[in-house]
Amino acid sequence: MNEPTRRVHPAALNVHHPTPIPPAVPAPAPLVPVQPGTIPAVASVVLPDGRVVTGYAITPAQPEPVIAKPPVSRAAVNIAFAGVGFLAVCGGLFLLTAFLTALTALITQLVILAAVIFGGWVAVQVFSASGHKGGTTVNIRKATFKRNHFHG
Repeated sequence: MNEPTRRVHPAALNVHHPTPIPPAVPAPAPLVPVQPGTIPAVASVVLPDGRVVTGYAITPAQPEPVIAKPPVSRAAVNIAFAGVGFLAVCGGLFLLTAFLTALTALITQLVILAAVIFGGWVAVQVFSASGHKGGTTVNIRKATFKRNHFHG
């Protein structure tokens, strides 16, 4: 833990100092051919370190005009319309299914009512004892049978 620290002799250290790089000499500007009679304006700018830069004034490039965007995107409007349409269709389908269910119940009740009425009528016709059943009624007491032949 308490080990003695080792001292390094100052002569044993190698110190390196960076070499400054001289500023690059700017290349001369290329010559621009000028039409006779039109001399562009020459501008000079003094930099903070005292150097003077002289050159032709160049008009800055105009950016393309930005198309004004609506505050709400078209995709958002389309999605909203689709949602409204979907809700309208769902409501219509709900009403349609409710209508079909009610119509089915009505038809079922009418069929059951018709079966009950018709069945009751048939039951009254079959089980009634006072009604005439049709056919020919023959009074056998007055009839005469000769040689198994009926004479009425």
